[in-house]
Amino acid sequence: MSHYGVAIISTIVGLGIGILLATCVFFYTRICRKRPHFPLQSNRPPTQTPIDSSSGSFSDASTVSSVIQEIPRPQEHRSWFTRGNRCADNKSKQGIPIFPYKDIEKATVNFTTILGQGSFGPVYKATMPGGEVAAVKVLASDSTQGEREFQTEVDLLSRLHHRNLVNLVGYCVDKGHRMLIYQFMSNGSLESHLYCDDLEDSKILSWEQRIEIILDVCHGIEYLHEGAVPAVMHRDLKPANILLDESMRAKVADFGLSKEQVRPRRHKSGLKGTYGYMDPNYISSNRFTTKSDIYSLGLIIFELICAINPQQGLQNYIDLCSMSEDENENADWEDIVDKKLEGKCDPYELRILGDVALKCLHKTSKKRPSVGEIILTISKIKQRQLAKKGIPQILQRIETQQKQLQTKTMKKIHVNVPVE
Repeated sequence: MSHYGVAIISTIVGLGIGILLATCVFFYTRICRKRPHFPLQSNRPPTQTPIDSSSGSFSDASTVSSVIQEIPRPQEHRSWFTRGNRCADNKSKQGIPIFPYKDIEKATVNFTTILGQGSFGPVYKATMPGGEVAAVKVLASDSTQGEREFQTEVDLLSRLHHRNLVNLVGYCVDKGHRMLIYQFMSNGSLESHLYCDDLEDSKILSWEQRIEIILDVCHGIEYLHEGAVPAVMHRDLKPANILLDESMRAKVADFGLSKEQVRPRRHKSGLKGTYGYMDPNYISSNRFTTKSDIYSLGLIIFELICAINPQQGLQNYIDLCSMSEDENENADWEDIVDKKLEGKCDPYELRILGDVALKCLHKTSKKRPSVGEIILTISKIKQRQLAKKGIPQILQRIETQQKQLQTKTMKKIHVNVPVE
């Protein structure tokens, strides 16, 4: 055989061997890719994903909710609402328990005892597995509030804790259901006590109770405005969102429209809130500040005085009192006081509280008092009431707290940058 023939045969054999090797490498690579990869063992618990607060504000609401799930693979971009609960006794990263739908259904006895109805949806009474009584707020399919408000509320209440803010017991995101579970407030809302004609005499709010309630509300708002970091604006303050416990102590509720305050940018978004309780400056400028909450607080104080809401013509009473102040005359607050309080409240204390309400409603936002200043004034009324009852020790303690609060307020005046 010639050298030429040998070369051809060698070339063919070499090509055959090369193709065979390439085929082996190809199939080996495919097999390796299909083989599962097991992570190293770790004593750490499975990582869980909190709710993304940056994307969860309804109409720029920053009240936040977390759904506890296993971390999705990087290529998956599902929202936390679409993942669903996978564990009955799971807890969010913030420590808020997550309940499966079947447990809530059992706790509410198939949703039989309804406590009320709001824009979010119906509220049911429940007895949780541990035996504690709770209120379950269910997001209705036709709710004017949505999943973003749900997310906002859970996120905020998971990090904000104060004796005058309603406590979030847990929540449920399961099988398309959205539910918030709160501590049970046995005496319902402030609204129900102010406007229910069927109340027994023992359940009518006394003047002392009304002072106590507004102080509680102010302490809750003070925590939101000055204690939370960043500050939180409630944006929907009204009697329906103030709940009363078995001791008639008030707690601020419903944070679905709340928003964190980020300086120096002002918050500009679609108007959100309840008609009649919104700051006129917010309506005209579409910018919400902490002083907009103060405006709503002033309306609540007016309602505590005269038991008339904005839909019943409260503005007429406000205008009447404002005219008296503009003419350097003392408004006759006794003419507008709640009929249930006639002859049962101190005229001097009534005038002090009324003056505070008017200041909260000042047309210029910057001239409205801070919540700390409101607390200082109303605390003097409380101090006066206790002095009448002859309680020196409690009086001394309140006086000490008042001085501490005054010192804190003065420091903030010198340090803080104005919100407006």
